[in-house]
Amino acid sequence: MTHKAGRHFLQIPGPSAVPDRVLRAISAQVMDHRGPDFAAVGLQALEGMKTIFKTEQDVFIFPSSGTGAWEAALVNVLSEGDRVVMYETGHFATLWNKMAKRLGIEAEFIEGDWRGGADPEAIGQRLREDTNHEIKAVCVVHNETSTGSVSPIAEVRRAIDEAGHPALLMVDTISGLASVDFRFDEWGVDVAVSGSQKGLMLPPGLSFNAVSAKAMKISETGGMRRSYWDWQDMRGPNQTGYFPYTPGTNLLYGLNEAIAMLHDEGLPNVFARHQRHGQATRAAVRAWGLDVLCRQQGQESGVLTAVVVPEGHSADAFRATTMEHFDISLGNGLSKVADRVFRIGHLGDFNDAMLMGTLSGVEMGLKKAGIPHQKGGVDAAMQVLDETDVAALTAA
Repeated sequence: MTHKAGRHFLQIPGPSAVPDRVLRAISAQVMDHRGPDFAAVGLQALEGMKTIFKTEQDVFIFPSSGTGAWEAALVNVLSEGDRVVMYETGHFATLWNKMAKRLGIEAEFIEGDWRGGADPEAIGQRLREDTNHEIKAVCVVHNETSTGSVSPIAEVRRAIDEAGHPALLMVDTISGLASVDFRFDEWGVDVAVSGSQKGLMLPPGLSFNAVSAKAMKISETGGMRRSYWDWQDMRGPNQTGYFPYTPGTNLLYGLNEAIAMLHDEGLPNVFARHQRHGQATRAAVRAWGLDVLCRQQGQESGVLTAVVVPEGHSADAFRATTMEHFDISLGNGLSKVADRVFRIGHLGDFNDAMLMGTLSGVEMGLKKAGIPHQKGGVDAAMQVLDETDVAALTAA
């Protein structure tokens, strides 16, 4: 392999690039996870994650990918044969639905077009039809990584309440947490799922469940057979900063550093920065004459932008060309939109200059790959950055 000068642009929508501060924290010597010094590390991580989820309830940390936390969320509160409603926002909502069915859950999928978030009205209507309250949970993806759309979680909660339905609200915020505003307690979420490799700026390997008192009570006597994923087994040791089995010790060092970085910047500023970068990226895409996959105004993601290539052209061929010539990794289209879209990640430890470098590479890649487009996308993005700032967005 020949050497490529300069730094690789990892612009997929996660895993995101890991900041040097976090890398240094992870590189510390391994600690005895049963020893007295570890309690402070564990407690700092568990309490710190509550501030990121914005909850006073229990948060559990598993050494796993986000897929593991999906399973933990389901098996702790649902039994085989239970009915749930899920909303088809994209590829990852589809995978969560598939997992539920494999576990024996009767998962009803409300059809979506992959171009916006979940529809609270459709969810509320389905719950009103369920007069016997057979539906046990509503499962929604907060930030759909395959499409670049955000679901209005507070409105989904409102729809459940207005239907007078007791269903749990379960939310996947794997790619949303620490990038897009999320308020577990205020929005009445019962179970939230997340992972370490997106807005939390860590390598893959940690996953999270935030759990309401209502969901925790159900898990005491309900749910499926489980061992590794059992909240009850985690809860006791967690109270003193320990875990029932070997935790991801060095990733916890990094997690504590990442949480400190997020609070140093201020969560409102983090969310505004992502929002601003999303606005600038969408301005670039539209100036190129291309289509943003998410067309629901107000539900566009600050984490990533999914871009539709013109009919007859290959998004994957464009990505390969851009990687070869400009050393930029862009996200591919998944399942229904495979080879039709590419995804620009703008999340994590990311600033204006990095965004402009990314968009410049994309614009050069469009030309090199022969994708029909207009010039000026980079200029359009720069104008958005010039006209908006984080302070104005946090004040809005």
